[in-house]
Amino acid sequence: MTTVLPGRAGAATAGNPAVDGHPPALPATAAAMLDAVRATGPTFTAVSPLTGGPTVDVPSSGPADVADAFAGATEAQRAWAARSPAHRAGVLLTLHDLLLDRQAEGLDLIQLESGKARRHAVEEVLDVAINARHYARRAARLLRPRRRAGALPVLTRTRELRFPVGVVGVVSPWNYPLSLAAAEVLPALMAGNAVVHRPDPATMVTALWLRALAVEAGLPPALWQVVAGEGADVGPEITARADMVCFTGSTRVGREVAAQAAHRLVPAALELGGKNPLLVLDDADLDTAVEGAIRGCFASAGQLCVSIERVYVADRLHDEFLRRFVARTATLRLGVGGDFDADLGSLASARQLDTVTAHVADAVAKGATLHTGGRPRPDIGPYVFEPTVLTGVTPHMAMYAEETFGPVVAVYRFGTDDEAVALANDTRYGLNASVFSGSGARGEAVAARIEAGSVNVDDGYSAVWGSVDAPMGGWKDSGLGGRHGDEGLLRFTRVKTVARQRGLGLTPAYHRPGVETAAWARRMTTALRLLRRTGR
Repeated sequence: MTTVLPGRAGAATAGNPAVDGHPPALPATAAAMLDAVRATGPTFTAVSPLTGGPTVDVPSSGPADVADAFAGATEAQRAWAARSPAHRAGVLLTLHDLLLDRQAEGLDLIQLESGKARRHAVEEVLDVAINARHYARRAARLLRPRRRAGALPVLTRTRELRFPVGVVGVVSPWNYPLSLAAAEVLPALMAGNAVVHRPDPATMVTALWLRALAVEAGLPPALWQVVAGEGADVGPEITARADMVCFTGSTRVGREVAAQAAHRLVPAALELGGKNPLLVLDDADLDTAVEGAIRGCFASAGQLCVSIERVYVADRLHDEFLRRFVARTATLRLGVGGDFDADLGSLASARQLDTVTAHVADAVAKGATLHTGGRPRPDIGPYVFEPTVLTGVTPHMAMYAEETFGPVVAVYRFGTDDEAVALANDTRYGLNASVFSGSGARGEAVAARIEAGSVNVDDGYSAVWGSVDAPMGGWKDSGLGGRHGDEGLLRFTRVKTVARQRGLGLTPAYHRPGVETAAWARRMTTALRLLRRTGR
């Protein structure tokens, strides 16, 4: 069943003005997209964060459905792997163009299902297009056979060959329903694999829209199988069958996925939680730092894996930064309309709203100072929460170390760069960080000392996120493996080394022991000394 949502206007109040506008509605093709899901079980009614009303009824997949999806994907993958990288690249380049041509429909879906503001939804469409183009252009070079140095120059001919892993299981989340589906699915397909994909039920149609565009671009439909259901139910079924598993979500569940994959000895790529810091050094430009912090903290209402939740400011700049940051935060416009006017949209669900509300209430009750925000805004949308800035957050408060995943940030002060680095690293997470400095060299030097898989200098998160030619992944409890860069494609392959030996053998002749073995050892010793002298 597909339900078209009624329009609704947001209401404005002092401090955080709302933006008038009507929420977008589901496209007429949504019901047809759902027909692609391998599911025969009971339905789940998805709710739009923009209004709290129903969007679609999503069926659930049982073990037999998942098994059928893998069977279909396995059969389709054999023919797809035989296709040239150039053929597969053509599909991704056509998808790139379709994404840009039809982005308005995609933006409506992202907003409708995730609740984010349109200006943040457009980042997802552009990100997917960039990734599709990047891997389409790079794949042929990365996947071709490569010559490697042999055991002996000239006499050993060695090649590295790449093969797809088979069928990749992908479990993607609700917060970036387009980007985080494509980040795993597209390079997996480009490497010659098939995919069995479980999008979050709350954002199912957004992922299905991307799949529909890929099929229109020339992708065989059976290559991208979709199953549905809660992660706790469907995830283990996927991990039990996949040749590789990709999971984005909480660290707790990520450990379970890793353990199940390890038991089967299949690779697992995990992007997990974060408690990301931003450092404002004492030579930073305040205007740049404030705007960077606004974007880093409040994009997608803080529901971004690389979102900033901790801001550390040098003593010399702390008071003025805080004054400007609070004042700027208070001007941000809240809205649930399908236009580009709102600065922030909604949280994704009642559960997210409860977590954010509880973290703020706990901090204030235990002595933190609330400078702006701190309230739900049901007058605008059922799960809207004001962008919130606090100081005085201490270790006995829940939000100090736990991931809030909402538009809430704590500001702290520091004395020296060494202290700032120590504070930034005082976390079990290591996903993303930011450094603002008046000196690029100083900013990069501090960034190199932060224990995180990605660090942005003079930017909140976009500089690393947009650099798709470089890897991006988590340290510590923030995950295993990385997206983007060469690794983002090669992780979906198995590597094989083929070496052919000509002339001189690498081992002595066993049918002539003694003298022959001693002669072989002398020859090899001479060869190694020669290679050492020639710099080989």
